[in-house]
Amino acid sequence: MKLYGYFRSSAAFRVRIALNLKGLAYEQVSVHLRKSEQLKAEYLALQPQGLVPALDDEGEIFIQSLAIIEYLDETHPAPPLLPGDPAGRARVRGLAQAVACDIHPIDNLRVLRYLARPLGHDEKAIEGWFNHWIKLGFDGIERLLAGDGQAGKFCHGDAPGLADICLVPQVFNARRYPSFDMTPYPTIGRVFEACMALDDFERARPERQPDAE
Repeated sequence: MKLYGYFRSSAAFRVRIALNLKGLAYEQVSVHLRKSEQLKAEYLALQPQGLVPALDDEGEIFIQSLAIIEYLDETHPAPPLLPGDPAGRARVRGLAQAVACDIHPIDNLRVLRYLARPLGHDEKAIEGWFNHWIKLGFDGIERLLAGDGQAGKFCHGDAPGLADICLVPQVFNARRYPSFDMTPYPTIGRVFEACMALDDFERARPERQPDAE
């Protein structure tokens, strides 16, 4: 397998965690987002949206991190990343999508670049934007994790899964600006620490990747 990604991409971070949890070997191909390598014709032929990650599995290309992770879960079922019951799967997917669909898309690099140019916002305004959307998302996720009694050591029970895979990179993002206060999110913090105690999560962290700067 080849994983096309960028070390700072939280979406690529998710897929690295999933591959590690599954014990799958993969080659990383760097697509440097800050150098706009994702917009080069060669990469657009692979991923027409110009986004990372993309996964090449024996010549078949898969895009979008959640779709890739569910593909890996279906083709390599052990250990499972989703619960065995429909209600549990819906809960975990909901938590994962709260990050991947509601927080991440409006705080990613291309949005932040657009806020700076052409909209002309300065770094302080962009920091406020970035932190606002993470706070709004984390407020809800914290209530969900702390309130429904289904979180254990991890987001759902005592084994890591899809929700944890999405949450961990978003906590890394939340730490981008020191002004963001994680104090109101003790359950998120506890789950994050449990995840990062696992080698599969630790090895996936951005600064441990071959293209880390």
